[in-house]
Amino acid sequence: MKIKRILVSQPKPDSDKSPYFELAEKNNVKIDFRPFSHVEGVTCKDFRKQRIDILAYTAVIFNSKTAIDHFFRMCAELRITVPDNMKYFCISESVAFYLQKYIIYRKRKIFFGAGTIIDLIEIVTKHGDEKFLLPFSDLPHEELTEVLDKHTIKYDKAILYHNVCADLSDFLVINYDLLVFFSPSGIKSLLKNFPEFQQNEIRIGSFGAATAKAVTDAGLRLDLQAPRPEAPSMIMALDMFIKEQNKNCKK
Repeated sequence: MKIKRILVSQPKPDSDKSPYFELAEKNNVKIDFRPFSHVEGVTCKDFRKQRIDILAYTAVIFNSKTAIDHFFRMCAELRITVPDNMKYFCISESVAFYLQKYIIYRKRKIFFGAGTIIDLIEIVTKHGDEKFLLPFSDLPHEELTEVLDKHTIKYDKAILYHNVCADLSDFLVINYDLLVFFSPSGIKSLLKNFPEFQQNEIRIGSFGAATAKAVTDAGLRLDLQAPRPEAPSMIMALDMFIKEQNKNCKK
């Protein structure tokens, strides 16, 4: 069956120049956007229960912009001034540049990988004497923590935000030929909102290893996975996948 309608489980882009709109026009498909979950910050009271002293750490590892937002939110709410010599290790350049929202970028020690955990760990291991803080959500992050443990990196996790399932009771996922997910929380929300969901001919795409694992752990078929060497972005992966699926399909 041809791919005609795609659901992206993220908010609709603010700009009309989003590559998603270009992708839709280029491939003659309709793309809708609907967040499957939203983020809620942990309260100061709940954070204190974790017995984490932020100033006891010399470096912070960020795997997302959301983690950056809630790290600095918590510091502000606790009236903590992050020292200028704090080191920041980010999974990608775009995440690293996002730090400019909170710090003077050029005056800080900032390191970043090329978007994968392997790249990030290569940099982290060169600074193995640091004591790392890992701001996280309440969702499992086995891939990153397993690699840190494997390399005997000293770190502590700090749960700073929760991923909460959105209410999708007014929505029908069966109207789509392809569902695209970017986090395990999206899969969790899919199953919570649609407990009788049957995949059948609906394709499922995922971004990131953790999301891919959530798809297969849920007993669903994973049809499209990104990033990969030939398609480092979801846009590129979608473009290739749509062309491949629609090439010889008559329906």
